[in-house]
Amino acid sequence: MKRLITALLIATFIFSVPFASHASAKGVKTIRVQSTAYCEKGITATGFNFNKNPGAKVIAVDPRVIPMFSLVVIPGYGKAIARDTGGRIKGKIIDVHFKTKHQALQWGRRSVKINVYTF
Repeated sequence: MKRLITALLIATFIFSVPFASHASAKGVKTIRVQSTAYCEKGITATGFNFNKNPGAKVIAVDPRVIPMFSLVVIPGYGKAIARDTGGRIKGKIIDVHFKTKHQALQWGRRSVKINVYTF
């Protein structure tokens, strides 16, 4: 139930609050991370279903660095929710989800400066 409420609050935040003001966020931090890309069509390690949510922007994170369900702004990708983890995602590494393998290959691996909003 707590996850559902958190998800609804984040969705409301994403679609209703201009990005210039994040009044409802508890905190924001800017960090530089290594970003890789993946293409998944099933269910993530945390149970998120891409088949039921095909348009979702999701990233995999190390929860010790970026809290789960945080809103993350990634240059060149946009707004995403930290909803996944991965065996190779340790420290300041994120894995950015794309709908197609072609899009993931286009992204490749890159260093990006991201903003993480926690609620």
